[in-house]
Amino acid sequence: MSSNDTTSPTLGRRTVLRLLGGAAVSTTALGGITDSARAQSGSDLDSWFAQTSNYDGVVDETGRSTVTVTVGSQANGGAFGFGPAAVRVDPGTTVVWEWSGKGGSHNVAAEDGSFESDLVGDSGHTFERTFDSTGVYTYVCTPHKTLGMKGAIVVGDVGGATATEAAGSTGSTDSTDSAGEGESESTESAGEGDADLDAWFENTSNFDGVEAQTGLQRVTVEVGSQANGGAFGFGPAAIRVSKGTTVAWTWTGEGGSHNVAAEDGSFESDLVSAGDHTFEHTFEEAGTYTYACTPHKTLGMKGAVVVTDDEGGSNAQVAEPFGDPGTERLGGIALAGTFGAMLASPALFGAFIWLKGEGGESAGETYPKGKSE
Repeated sequence: MSSNDTTSPTLGRRTVLRLLGGAAVSTTALGGITDSARAQSGSDLDSWFAQTSNYDGVVDETGRSTVTVTVGSQANGGAFGFGPAAVRVDPGTTVVWEWSGKGGSHNVAAEDGSFESDLVGDSGHTFERTFDSTGVYTYVCTPHKTLGMKGAIVVGDVGGATATEAAGSTGSTDSTDSAGEGESESTESAGEGDADLDAWFENTSNFDGVEAQTGLQRVTVEVGSQANGGAFGFGPAAIRVSKGTTVAWTWTGEGGSHNVAAEDGSFESDLVSAGDHTFEHTFEEAGTYTYACTPHKTLGMKGAVVVTDDEGGSNAQVAEPFGDPGTERLGGIALAGTFGAMLASPALFGAFIWLKGEGGESAGETYPKGKSE
């Protein structure tokens, strides 16, 4: 198998999402509002945090009158996390959210509408809320919710609020997150047949089955297509090709720096942000090859190439001469149409035969002819 990049890597990174309009709610006026009916006891936090990379159970912060949560901690492929993601506190505790100044503008917005901060990007900005009633309160950063920027406050002893408690909790008010890969992935190595692609693509918004591309010698996949809350997708996400097919990944230039990295290490491109960059890999063995964009894997930027045992057929020979990836999928249809037009026009057909060097006397001659001696 062979792989190659066609341009040098560019390590520039663009803003992940555009800023949204801010909510005009005061950061101090909501501190004493009672929670009562707004509490959500017994929430399934494992389901709520399915896309949140830094969730690792509920951090026990009981026994403290004030607890601090960082806004813009490292998670979900950038500074798109609350740290800790979930905390347990006593009734009457004041939670203070403090902005890190990273990851652009963030806010803190309760899912049930009971509290919402301004949309702010400044480091050191704070928003606080006192929780008086027992329950589970889930919240998000509105512009980065689709990236997994979610949080939860568990107030009191709420049965069924979470499946696990975070191990080794120290009760510190300045918890620091790591940008861990907080997801369980199911992949198969090459040659073992189809992987469980539904599990692999569990958090990939643009996966809608495997697109058939068999019989082609070269197939193109976009890097940075619109998916997963921005330009964080491979398009198509999953393709089925014949053995011997070359897959060419072409960068759109959107969504920052991306790469193409096989889960089994069999191929990996440079990390590039420039549009029109391409990376190619030829698949010589049947199997299922899963890959991801390393910096945006937690956002769901994943792909798969399913390689069948059959060799490329007639379409594989047709796709090559066109060169333009946009015409590859036309395959035999395009070439058949070309020959059909020539057969329908005697003049065009004659010109074709002459160009192929089969035009009788004129075959192989150079024009204009020189004078005969």
